[in-house]
Amino acid sequence: MGLTSTSVLALAVAAAVLLFAATIWLWPRLAGRGWRPLTGRVGLLLATQLAIFASVGLAANKSFLFYGSWADLFGQEQDLGVVVDHSAGGQRVKVVGTQQLDVPGGERPERAGQIQKVVVAGAKSRIDSPAYVYLPPEYFQPAYAKKTFPAAVVLTGYPGTAENLIKGLKYPRTAYELAKKGRTQPMVLVMLRPTVAPPRDTECVDVPGGPQTETFFADDLPTAVSQAYRVGTKPQNWGFVGNSTGGYCALKVALHHPDRFAAGAGLSAYYKAAEDATTGNLFHGDQSLRNRADLLWSLDNRPPAKSSFLVTTSKQGESNLKGTLRFIEKVKAPARVSSITLDSGGHNFTTWRREIPPTLEWLSGRLSAT
Repeated sequence: MGLTSTSVLALAVAAAVLLFAATIWLWPRLAGRGWRPLTGRVGLLLATQLAIFASVGLAANKSFLFYGSWADLFGQEQDLGVVVDHSAGGQRVKVVGTQQLDVPGGERPERAGQIQKVVVAGAKSRIDSPAYVYLPPEYFQPAYAKKTFPAAVVLTGYPGTAENLIKGLKYPRTAYELAKKGRTQPMVLVMLRPTVAPPRDTECVDVPGGPQTETFFADDLPTAVSQAYRVGTKPQNWGFVGNSTGGYCALKVALHHPDRFAAGAGLSAYYKAAEDATTGNLFHGDQSLRNRADLLWSLDNRPPAKSSFLVTTSKQGESNLKGTLRFIEKVKAPARVSSITLDSGGHNFTTWRREIPPTLEWLSGRLSAT
């Protein structure tokens, strides 16, 4: 049973309940003096507390997917690193594994699509990053053999994992179900975390003398994917979506690179690069770079382009409401902006799962395959 499975969580909760009941029932019998009763009382208390802590930890991990497996938890992940050739003409996307969707017929790509685990090599940034690519069922069907597809980069928050997008936020399954109902067009999803230079949070910034993260996301990633898959290379073929830090990155890259991305959606995004212990010195004293990383400043100081933006917030539970309203106010034609404002919703997976279906519908309406 997997670390994130409901069965493991249920067993932990059942063990905690049984140990709690056993403690109450046996406590009077262990009230005597001597080392044996004392050992019994201490053992019951420790076992009960351990079971309770395990239950809470498993529940938190199931919700936020800090660890994807037992091997991941204990530092025993068996996947080896992949060497990617950076020489001229070298392969920029290397497939290292595949997995099926948890839907009827999931074992057949032409019916359910497929998720491919890949390593993307950045030609300009010199950054290599693992990612997951969701290919819709149509990608494998003969009728679409010569068709190109629109694509969207999908980012987690910091310090999330790409697996969060599959298991926790269920992007591939949601995209599959929406397309099956005719509410969206089939799209390729390129899913990864914004931390491409772990453990540092680079805020999708080209750090002077450091990781060129913006270059990786804005140039290397769409170029490599378009070369490896049947995905278009025009701005209208590409969108960008993310939550929290990933949402900031999505809006930033779409805002500064309208020549590569036609649309950007920020779920619970903030609008100015964070600067703290996790980011380190991002700008090295260059105020122009700091200003550029401030999306509200950029909207005021750069010519508007024909881009589309989607921002989300809630009236209660999110801290970005004020910033979101200011972002909406500052977007000027020919750019367009849309929003989702929930009455209540925190900065968590539950909120984002409510926003992802309409976000994918919005994105589908702004991208094209040609």
